[in-house]
Amino acid sequence: MNRPTPTPADKFSFGLWTVGWQARDPFGDATRALMDPVYALEKLAAIGAYGVNFHDDDLIPFGSDDATRDAIIERFRKGLAETGLVVTTATTNLFTHPIFKDGGFTSNSRDVRRFAIRKVMRNVDLAAELGAKVYVCWGGREGAEYGASKDVAVALDRYQEAFNLLGDYVTDQGYDMKFAIEPKPNEPRGDILLPTVGHALAFIETLDRPELVGVNPEIGHEEMAGLNAAAGYAQALWQGKLFHIDLNGQNGPKYDQDLRFGAGNVRGAFWVVDTLLAGGYDGPVHFDYKPVRPETDAGVWVSAQACIDNYLILREKVRAFRADPVVLEALEEAGLPELAVPTLGEGEGWQELQAWPLPDIEALAAREVAMERLDQLALEHLYGVRG
Repeated sequence: MNRPTPTPADKFSFGLWTVGWQARDPFGDATRALMDPVYALEKLAAIGAYGVNFHDDDLIPFGSDDATRDAIIERFRKGLAETGLVVTTATTNLFTHPIFKDGGFTSNSRDVRRFAIRKVMRNVDLAAELGAKVYVCWGGREGAEYGASKDVAVALDRYQEAFNLLGDYVTDQGYDMKFAIEPKPNEPRGDILLPTVGHALAFIETLDRPELVGVNPEIGHEEMAGLNAAAGYAQALWQGKLFHIDLNGQNGPKYDQDLRFGAGNVRGAFWVVDTLLAGGYDGPVHFDYKPVRPETDAGVWVSAQACIDNYLILREKVRAFRADPVVLEALEEAGLPELAVPTLGEGEGWQELQAWPLPDIEALAAREVAMERLDQLALEHLYGVRG
């Protein structure tokens, strides 16, 4: 098949921290030089990206004075204008500086919590100025290694307090902006609060302004917890809470690999794309990955291009799968259309259900479900032997 060409309508975006990762890890120093943000914009535009995302500290070094900060922002703004890229989303780094060693919003230190919220509000202002509509919140240090060191219920009180305050802030400022919580089970903390999509969705319903907060699931993070990422995306869509997505690759429940999208669990990637298309997701398609440590700058852009290519390839395969007459026949055989029929008829309640004459139990037990055939057809489309 010919490789599709990306268009602005695809809304592909990358974080400055993704392509700009210097490849430093707990066991080794950086293998790549610090990347100039404007250079990143130019290269991203060249491969067909639509947008860019950044933590405050990705763009402006922590502790910069106002004059330095203003100059950096002005140069970045000019780079956006020249490349045509848009700022789709933004976020705040509450995990690198040692002040956040015990968390930001849920630190045991009240002063740290207050500083963290102030830091977020300042970057929310910048994000709004640059046109971002979604503000991602990853609580990488919000957690603990030992049970005695963190009262989880009280920490959730503080988490709730922070989001309520930020909801008030964007509302009072008149910003057209929503928040998206990014769940992750562990790393860098032993156990991170709000570790999965389900935890985050439940937490959101406790907030004063739940309509302002959704989720930003990441494939790798869900698979680190041994979960089906596509199912997490589907539930977020079902609840109207899929405000942003992070796509990458992962090989099972190990450390956060952040492989390029389409690497790792390829079957999982296929079903994630299928879920996004079926659910009508129309937000930024964001790649939160890291080029592997041995690569040079050249490999960075090979991997970034591959993220885009792999999404477009998988999208074509998903569309071919869903349009295949043999697949449609197998879906009928598997009874998928009947799942969309409400279990109770119009006007029925428990009384009518109790009066319903029981069907042939043995015949229902022996019915054909065609799961193997249906899954094999999906694999054949993925392998490229159908469509």
